[in-house]
Order: sequence, then structure tokens, then C-alpha cells
Amino acid sequence: MNTQFHLAFPVKSLGVTKMFYNEVLGCKIGRHSENWMDFDFFGHQISAHVSSKEILDSETSDVGGRQVPLRHFGVILNLDLWKDLAEKLKVAGIDFVLDPQVRYKGEVGEQHIMFIYDPSGNALEFKAFTHPDEIFS
Repeated sequence: MNTQFHLAFPVKSLGVTKMFYNEVLGCKIGRHSENWMDFDFFGHQISAHVSSKEILDSETSDVGGRQVPLRHFGVILNLDLWKDLAEKLKVAGIDFVLDPQVRYKGEVGEQHIMFIYDPSGNALEFKAFTHPDEIFS
């Protein structure tokens, strides 16, 4: 089964959002208007919608002994792509909420994770499983 997800999320500025998702993350731009813009987020459709309301949400949750933003979205990548993206984000000077690291090392479900905020304050998680067949284990 080949399926993709769709997510709509609020942003403060389409110009800054376009630069971040397109130029920093490498997401292709899809349909858009002056109030919203679609991106190809690693094969999935995300839609940035301009909002005048506050976006930041500081609530966190303990996952594997680390505090992570409770409200977030992201994507599971293959390990090589995850490593390439981690390096690209470092070179771009992106501040990490949670630096690239391995969680559950040596356990079932071992995963490489990193968290960042987009320019509007939306939390993004990028992860890769050491053993992809353990995603739901």
C-alpha cells in the first residue's frame, strides 16, 4: 500500500516559510496562494497556512529520558538521508531543540532523532530507525 499523509499547519509568514522548507529542508513547492503554500515533505503533502495567532507551544513530554515538544510533526527517513539532513541543518546554522542523537541505543526500536523549530515555531522531528522493521516494535 502506497499512502501519503497530509498536514495543514499555521505559519507567520509564507516568505520565510518558503525559504526554510524549500531552501533549507529541500521540499519542493506545490500549489499556493497568498495565504497558503503546499510542500512536498519527503513524499507527503504539508500545507502552510498564514495565521495571526500565536503558534509556539512550550509543553514538553518525557520520551526516552529527554524532554521533547509535545506538539510536533515529522518524518521517518532512511538512515543515510537522516545523516545527510543532520549535517545540512548543522551547516545551515539551524538551532536544534534536541541535537542529532541515538535514542534507545542497543534496544528494540533504536532510533536516530533530532528536533528543530521552523521559523514560525512549529516543532519538527526527523528520525531514522537503525532497523526499519522495528518502527512499530
